[in-house]
Amino acid sequence: MAQTDGWTVHVVATPAGRAFLDVDAIATQCGFPVRSDYRAPGDGGPRSSHADALIVAPATYNTINKLALGINDTYALNVVAEAIGLGRSVAVLPFVNTALAARRPFSQAVASLRAEGVHVVFGPGQWMPHAPGTGNSVTATVPWDLALAAVSSDCSA
Repeated sequence: MAQTDGWTVHVVATPAGRAFLDVDAIATQCGFPVRSDYRAPGDGGPRSSHADALIVAPATYNTINKLALGINDTYALNVVAEAIGLGRSVAVLPFVNTALAARRPFSQAVASLRAEGVHVVFGPGQWMPHAPGTGNSVTATVPWDLALAAVSSDCSA
């Protein structure tokens, strides 16, 4: 979808998230390898923090809470934290169940990220949490278009 809109797409995954991806297919489609770790000193190539926009999706409860607290224990979290600090357009698309979304740490994290200008695509009219144990049944309905629209509106302004 982003490529159709003219974006150059790079994919950064957490080490745990990488297991859910077909990294070879993504690398073929995007033209860049899926990154999940820091480069060795002196390695070249584009830096993810130079991106005009980032979409964090599907963003887990853990990822959202860590990001809001400034915990950068993975390369992916560091890329997003830098982008927020640089004032880049960032959209977060939470993929959480209703039990996790009901927790105070989550609602505080969403509020904190929004206060920093992050588009958190979550809530009525956007993307709602699913019932515990039903995540697999809603993956096909993830509103990727809303996340892309959020960052696109920033970058076209």
